[in-house]
Amino acid sequence: MHNIKKLKIWNVSIDLCVDVYKALANMPNDEKYGLSSQIKRSSVSISSNIAEGAGREREKEFYCFLNIAYGSSYELQTQLILCEKLEFISSEVNKPLLDKLNDVQKMIYVFKENINKRII
Repeated sequence: MHNIKKLKIWNVSIDLCVDVYKALANMPNDEKYGLSSQIKRSSVSISSNIAEGAGREREKEFYCFLNIAYGSSYELQTQLILCEKLEFISSEVNKPLLDKLNDVQKMIYVFKENINKRII
């Protein structure tokens, strides 16, 4: 088991989620239960799955939850790009989100690889 508050990957993913919520504050009201809701769920899923995996006793379980978080990160990336193309958020707002998301994706990948080396 890991202390999530000490995991950089968890902290950065929490910061990303907060940034995503703030960026979506000005989304059109008709998207409140559509794309906006899905984006929020994806961003929450990343940190939540990291936390759930960190709370498991076996590294193999943590690896599985990191895979889910990794998938959610690509889901979020797609949705943020779509949001920009639909002009719900500007590229000036979206670029820092995508940059931070890219950092999270890299961290998850490295973390997964390190765990995978230990469980094989």
